Amino acid sequence: MRNILGGFVELQTVFWKEGRTYIIKEAVTGVTTQGKNLEDAIKNIREAVELYLEEMPEVKHELREVRNVGAMSVKIA
Repeated sequence: MRNILGGFVELQTVFWKEGRTYIIKEAVTGVTTQGKNLEDAIKNIREAVELYLEEMPEVKHELREVRNVGAMSVKIA
């Protein structure tokens, strides 16, 4: 990410494939985007979160403070 946050942060994302499209969602902001491949989706989520933070600067601190402790799949009936 560019220096909009006053430094670099590590985004927490989840991604999946729908048909031939990769969908990617950032966990803190909820920003979601897509790409024709995973590399495009990653590039697009970086750009989308940067644009989001330009409009929602109060979220910058929260995004900086998030520390990933793991991921889990949860099945439901």
